[in-house]
Amino acid sequence: MAGLVRGGAVRPSLVVAVAAALALAGVTPVFAQRQEPLPRDLEGVGIEERLGVAIPLDLEFTDESGGRVRLGDFFGRRPVVLTLNYYECPMLCTLQLNGLIEGIGQLPWTPGDEFEIVTVSINPLETPTLARLKKQAYLSELAKPGAASGWHFLVGSEANIRALADTVGFRYRYNEERREYVHAAGIMVATPSGILARYLYGVVYEPKSLRLAVLEAGEGKVGSAAEQFLLYCFHYDAEAGRYVVAASNVMRAAGGLTALVLGIWLATAWLRGSGQEGASGDGLPEAGKSG
Repeated sequence: MAGLVRGGAVRPSLVVAVAAALALAGVTPVFAQRQEPLPRDLEGVGIEERLGVAIPLDLEFTDESGGRVRLGDFFGRRPVVLTLNYYECPMLCTLQLNGLIEGIGQLPWTPGDEFEIVTVSINPLETPTLARLKKQAYLSELAKPGAASGWHFLVGSEANIRALADTVGFRYRYNEERREYVHAAGIMVATPSGILARYLYGVVYEPKSLRLAVLEAGEGKVGSAAEQFLLYCFHYDAEAGRYVVAASNVMRAAGGLTALVLGIWLATAWLRGSGQEGASGDGLPEAGKSG
């Protein structure tokens, strides 16, 4: 990671909460197998996949410039990567967004061209000014010219934040004693029409998984023919939280390629044979005439 966009000091008590929250998201299988009950702070916290569900695009928020926007303003043309965080998060959100930056930084794509990113604060008290400062910091870290038009940092009312979070299955809670939000780490990828297509978990996002998730959500309208073939050869492993090679698809693709090559070879051989027979046949009448 080239750098760290800092969100604040790390508290020891939060480290424990974050580790357990990550476990709820399936990021750390060892923790997920723990037998003792989770801390009370983590009750009701986690991510429940809602694949195929439509995001409420009519919900209104305020963007980093202070303008009123609808979620639908960011949909319609490209797939959308949706993240739910808050800008004064002391650790987890910073790690997650830095991981997203590192993954996106290794893609040949730029937010605003092939896809959009929408980051929504789950803290209704945060302001557009804070959203703007965070956007500037993360765009500086991403260092992709033109990305400013494709990564949107939003704040909103408690009602609209909850409506969005409930729809996408993002469950979080506020800890009054620490004055912090307890939540899991994960991003959602939606189709241009706003249908939830894929969830990716954790604070590290492999470029391959990001690329394939966006390709999948792009409904065949994003990426080259080679990348579409790559998507065919991989499938999403929910337990692993990433894309893995789909052996059956690879075998079918290889079989299809073999059949194509064989067909071309046979056709070429047949055409050559026909050409030779034709040349031989044309010569026989001439020989007869000369006799």
